[in-house]
Amino acid sequence: MNSIKERLASVNSTLPEGCTLVAVSKTKPAESIMEAYDVGHRHFGENKVQELSAKAEQLPNEIKWHMIGHLQRNKVKYLAPYVHLIHGVDSLRLLKEINKQAERNNRTIDCLLQVHIASEETKFGLSKEELEALIEGAELDLLKNVRIVGLMGMATNSDNDALVSSEFEGLKDLYDRTKEKSTHSNVELNVLSMGMSGDYKLALKAGSNMVRIGSAIFGLRN
Repeated sequence: MNSIKERLASVNSTLPEGCTLVAVSKTKPAESIMEAYDVGHRHFGENKVQELSAKAEQLPNEIKWHMIGHLQRNKVKYLAPYVHLIHGVDSLRLLKEINKQAERNNRTIDCLLQVHIASEETKFGLSKEELEALIEGAELDLLKNVRIVGLMGMATNSDNDALVSSEFEGLKDLYDRTKEKSTHSNVELNVLSMGMSGDYKLALKAGSNMVRIGSAIFGLRN
């Protein structure tokens, strides 16, 4: 069994220049995160607020924490003081709450808008129409403490590479079109987050510049 350090180097060797690797450390102990940290890795992703907050308290301040799971509005206040990037923003109501808590902490919080691209109903995300309405709506101008830096999407959990690739390509197309349209000062799209351990190579081919990889680095979860 290779070490975390070796697996991290192996994944990094497959990534193009300019692609951010978010090491998904959910359910993994602080010692495992420190193994990756000690060889220079700084971006880590968690999907539960309580677990993220506990780890952020005991681990180095230089870590850039990514909230990658579905985020409830009543939990935003716990992340607002330190979170680096919130991946799964899927409503204007959530964005407003992030803005409110960011203002209380005298911060601007970077966010990705999550788009529903999978054929599975269980995945969260905005429809193309909802994304368009949000990006073109006037309400965004009132949110001075959030910055929308990109889009995120999760493909169908499937062995059908053609299906997965078409979903990623569809999101890349939407990202390009949204980037052209946006006129808000707090929308600066430069991140397209798609791809996980099982499908990240397909995501990279489609134009992803941020991947979220857990098991290929930390091993299978218990």
